[in-house]
Amino acid sequence: MTKFKDNTVLITGGASGIGYLMARTSIQKGASNIIILDIDESALKKTEADLSSSSCNVLTIKTDITREDEIKAALSKIASAGLTVDILINNAGVVTGKNFADHSFQDIDRNMGVNAIAPMKLTLALLPEMIKRKKGHIVNISSAASMLSNPKMSVYCASKWAMTGWSDSLRIEMEKGNTGIKVLTVTPYYIDTGMFKGVRSPVVPILKPDKVAGKIIKAIEKNKIILRTPWIIYTLPLVKGLLPKRMLDLVIGKLFGIYHSMDEFKGRNND
Repeated sequence: MTKFKDNTVLITGGASGIGYLMARTSIQKGASNIIILDIDESALKKTEADLSSSSCNVLTIKTDITREDEIKAALSKIASAGLTVDILINNAGVVTGKNFADHSFQDIDRNMGVNAIAPMKLTLALLPEMIKRKKGHIVNISSAASMLSNPKMSVYCASKWAMTGWSDSLRIEMEKGNTGIKVLTVTPYYIDTGMFKGVRSPVVPILKPDKVAGKIIKAIEKNKIILRTPWIIYTLPLVKGLLPKRMLDLVIGKLFGIYHSMDEFKGRNND
C-alpha cells in the first residue's frame, strides 16, 4: 500500500480541476510536500494561498511542460529546495475540440506535447532517482478516449492513446526490473471541469471532479495498475473486440450518442 504521509507529491496541472483536488486530498492524507507545476500563474498563486498549511510545504512553479528548458528549470528549483519526488501525478491536459481538418500545426504540437510527450520527459527525468531509491509511484491521467475514436477529438485521442500505451509499458518494465516503482494508468470518461465545457452525454453520466480525484487517490493507495471510471468504461476493450467496426459505430455513436458528445463543445478558451 502506498502512503501519502510524509511523502512528496508532484502534480502537473495542479492549479485547477482534479489536479487541485488531488493536491488538497494529498495534504489531508499527510503529505509533507506538495509541488505543483502549472502554466497559469494567477491560478498558481491562488492555489498556493488556498493550500498553505503548517503541516505541509506547498511549492508552486509556473511551468510550460512542453518546453524542456522549463521542465529542467522546475526540477532545478525542486532540487534546490532539497525535495525528492515520491509520487508523480502526470495530470496536465489540453483538448482542442474540432475536426482534424480544422487543426493547425500548433494545435497538434500542443495536444501531443502536453498530453503525451511532456509526461514522458518529466517521468524520464525523475525516474533515475526513484530507481536508485527503489521507491516511487507514477500516476498517468489518460482518458477513456485512449480506447475509443471520437469526432472532434482526433488529436486528443491520439495523444491519450499514446499516453495509455506508454504508461502500461512503463509499468511492465518497472515490474520486470523489480524496481519497486508503481505505475497507475487512469482512463476516466468526461469530467465536469472547464476543460470539457459544453460536452453533452445523454447516456453515460459526466463525472464529478471530486469523486474522480477521490478514486484516483484511493487507487494510488491500493497500488492499482488501472483505474477506469465510470464502471462501464471497463467493458470498452471487450465490446471493441467483439463488435464489428460498423456495429461499434452504431452502438457507441448512435445508441450512446458518443459521436455527438462534442457537437456543442466550448472548452476553457471560450469561457
